Amino acid sequence: MNEYIRTITALAWCLAWGKKHNLNHDELSTLHQMRQGLQQGQDVPESIKSVVQQAQHLYEIPKDCIPKTLNELKEKEDYLKLWEDKTPIGLVYGGATKIKQYIFEEFKLPDIRGASALLDRINLVDLPAFFGEGKRSLSIEEWLDNNFPDLRKALIPELIIYYAGGSILAFCPAAFVDDLANAIEKRYTDETLTANSCAVGDTFKLLEFRFGLLQDKIEDTFWFDKYEKNQENPIIKAYFDQSEVSDPFERFKHRKNFNELVGKLANHFTQRRNGHNISNTKRPSRCYPPMFETHPYVQRDESDRRSAIMSVELADSRFLSEPLARKRLVGEIAKRESSRTWYDKANLEWKPFDIWIPSWVNKFEKFLKEEDNQQLASKYYGDINKKAVEEAASLGEIASASNPSGFVAYIYADGNNMGSYIRQKIKTPQDYRLFSKDISNATEKSVYKALAKYLHPYQYTPDAKSSRINKEPVWIHPFEILTIGGDDVLLIVPADKSLEIAKTIGDEFEEYLSRTGRYSLEQTAPNLFAHRYTTGNVPPVYKCLLSMSTGVLITAQDTPIYYADKLVSQLLKSAKKYAKELKKDHKYYGGTVDFLVMKAVTMISSNIKEFREQGLIKNKDGQSKLKLYASPYTLYELGGLLETAKAFKKAEFPRSQLYQIRSLLERGKRTAILNYRYFRIRLTNEAAKQELKNQFESAWCQPKESSNNGNLAPWMSLQETDSQDANNSKMTYETIWRELVDLYPFIAEAADNTDESIQSTAPEVRQ
Repeated sequence: MNEYIRTITALAWCLAWGKKHNLNHDELSTLHQMRQGLQQGQDVPESIKSVVQQAQHLYEIPKDCIPKTLNELKEKEDYLKLWEDKTPIGLVYGGATKIKQYIFEEFKLPDIRGASALLDRINLVDLPAFFGEGKRSLSIEEWLDNNFPDLRKALIPELIIYYAGGSILAFCPAAFVDDLANAIEKRYTDETLTANSCAVGDTFKLLEFRFGLLQDKIEDTFWFDKYEKNQENPIIKAYFDQSEVSDPFERFKHRKNFNELVGKLANHFTQRRNGHNISNTKRPSRCYPPMFETHPYVQRDESDRRSAIMSVELADSRFLSEPLARKRLVGEIAKRESSRTWYDKANLEWKPFDIWIPSWVNKFEKFLKEEDNQQLASKYYGDINKKAVEEAASLGEIASASNPSGFVAYIYADGNNMGSYIRQKIKTPQDYRLFSKDISNATEKSVYKALAKYLHPYQYTPDAKSSRINKEPVWIHPFEILTIGGDDVLLIVPADKSLEIAKTIGDEFEEYLSRTGRYSLEQTAPNLFAHRYTTGNVPPVYKCLLSMSTGVLITAQDTPIYYADKLVSQLLKSAKKYAKELKKDHKYYGGTVDFLVMKAVTMISSNIKEFREQGLIKNKDGQSKLKLYASPYTLYELGGLLETAKAFKKAEFPRSQLYQIRSLLERGKRTAILNYRYFRIRLTNEAAKQELKNQFESAWCQPKESSNNGNLAPWMSLQETDSQDANNSKMTYETIWRELVDLYPFIAEAADNTDESIQSTAPEVRQ
């Protein structure tokens, strides 16, 4: 349906419904005739034609047409008519909160998969079904009618603005704002028992959907003339200012639109989520979370959080509480397993069997079946029977597909520049709807493409530790998609392909959005200072305003998932911070990646930032600083790092000397340079020497001064200016050597390497 018609239908529906809680049969029939007429481009019933015209008048106002004074707003006849319409329109915003806390409170992959699938089902199936969107579910309709009578009659699919990314934003008739918000929260609690959720709503006048929040007396509204005089007031500055916009009127325009209404709901959402009760509402308080008491002598479930209610004989005999049983059941359904007798024996009331449970692997398989993706499908499956490939049952199965085996990688990605783009570009409900759709499609497709490009089904042979009852070899998909929500991605993949997958997700995300033509960045020459990697090739010109930052944690399969999640979240935060710095300093809008290879759980005792600052930064002679790492990287740099690691592998640079040079880094710049030069010159393979010179020394380690023809390998030089004194600058030397050493075991051997090389056993050169 045309986005314009969809929005007009939603607004007209709410206006025609009015403030009533119930409509008689004739009134409801008239509304449905209006809806059908708008969909088919036909006349609408005469009795409510005026409300349709009001909605149409609102969207005849250009998006950027903001009057500079309130007098213009009051005196223009079209605006005045819209303001005089006193019928309020409801707007509701809500969704799950503390999602990762709910998903990762269990430590086994089937339970984590079930928790994620259950939240996805509520987000993508249940909540849209309130409005009649998607496949009809009698059980959801029955639940809604039993708990919130008359609400379902007031909701139609056109009222939904978006529901991707774990949250929903929707119009609704004014009388049902509280009912709809309560229904959203109650659905999460009824289905999960323990997941947190929050929903808020408010009513607004029709003109506010174009010009933002207005006072009952329009002349009392804080408008541009007052803003212009009070720009330096800290509160006003915090509300209106945007770092990318310098013109005061432009800043005002970016704030005074539909986005301001959503911002008000977002503030109410934060307050309610934190336990505060919003004034002027009769809704039940949310400050008392559900409690599941456990007696000290009662058997607890495996998470040790709640009392167990059943003992089940699965592959691993265990005690389950009801919240954990629901996660396990939904995980089995999502995995397309048919054995649910253990749950039936418990005689519990909760039965999700008639509701479709989304599976990310199932969506991935459907993606590969699309006509445009046949080449990807052929590359991914090869000669393997597609129907014989199953989902991985444990982290061990995914880790087995890695080379070396026993390692997995957690990939956590999130969008960049989203907030500033929404503030500047998203000004109407249809803008929100289209933006949400674009971001969701770009995220999903980029993930599927990356997985299909670098992974293949893996034949896993269950061992004695496997939870599989059948010990025959089985083909598995060697990955787990924990969640894809809006611009958020959380994956588990084999360690050896993780960085290629992370880079491809970032590249494909930008490429997809660029093709839409709605997120174009003004074409400019690439800023070479944004990249430390320089070759004969010019870095790509970034054409998209939006991008992704990614954290990648490579770790052993037995690392606790909750701990890995905390670390990969820190890596994502570091990557996003680096992206903001590059955008500010070099106008770089592309993606960034921060990664860490953790071969032992005890490697990091606090957090990654402290680990790096305290252990990997050395201050020599008070003049220059040595950084023994180079993360995060831009996507272009990450590609260069992988090529450099392959060059070292191809050159068969002795691994013992790789580790030896790493241990010498902290002894000083000259010591590391001298040792690297000594070991490299002893390689007898001239082709390997040249490869290292091109891919490492020339690409990463050239001095910044154009007059200096020396070589700093294995160091890179960075000029840092003192924020207090612009004339006082110090040189920082950083190196990619640690990352090269960490990645070395995960780089595949060269396919064809017949060149002769000698592994030097030279003694260490000391200075």
